[in-house]
Amino acid sequence: MEKKPFLKHWAKLRVDQKLAPKPVRYTHEGSTYAEDGVRITGSKAFVDSVLSRLKDLLRFESDETRLQVVYKKSTDRESGKTLTSYNCYVQVHARGGILAKKKAKKKEKNNKLPQ
Repeated sequence: MEKKPFLKHWAKLRVDQKLAPKPVRYTHEGSTYAEDGVRITGSKAFVDSVLSRLKDLLRFESDETRLQVVYKKSTDRESGKTLTSYNCYVQVHARGGILAKKKAKKKEKNNKLPQ
């Protein structure tokens, strides 16, 4: 999308929409680039200011899902030197394995109990 249509689209967005990221499957292999996620780059102050507006994502650290996070200083791709800027990535991943199955069964059982 070109800049002008993008700015128009952005301005028309309803404020405080519900965050509903689709979790990355537990069995997913390979890159998660095409999956729902947030990438923030820049100064630590900028990254933190954006994160402060995304606290709704914290609820996805739960029995069913987990937050996959990276928060570190950036590095120059060519020289490998550490830069003064930061990069932060946040994605929601489905939990798997025995713990998730036990929690799901317990939840299912509780949903079947008479109200």
